[in-house]
Amino acid sequence: MAPVLGRVQGTDLKVAVIGDEDTVAGFLMAGIGMRDGLGRTNFFVVDSKTKRQDVEEAFRTLTERQDIGIVLINQHVADDIRYLVDLHNKIIPTILEIPSKDKPYDPSKDSVMQRIKFFFGGELPTS
Repeated sequence: MAPVLGRVQGTDLKVAVIGDEDTVAGFLMAGIGMRDGLGRTNFFVVDSKTKRQDVEEAFRTLTERQDIGIVLINQHVADDIRYLVDLHNKIIPTILEIPSKDKPYDPSKDSVMQRIKFFFGGELPTS
């Protein structure tokens, strides 16, 4: 527990986003966008031409950064790199899957919801 607290204490953790252009643009307009002194951004836009290995690299890079506390990722993008999302077991950064305007959110695919289901030994609530 101490390493997690040590990482958070005295640190301004950022929110990162990986997703389609509309999702990323919306979060950037809300003010989460940043570029650090090394030129690294906290966002990655995915479109139909984006290679899976580029999405994988962006996910790895953002989840390994010490200044990122939450990574928001469109669920349909997370589905493309599901094995990486499911392997992520750190508390920080937390990975949150979100819907896009074209693809609905499916809680049965969300790794966080699956962990909650496993923990409580029950079924996921349906909406």
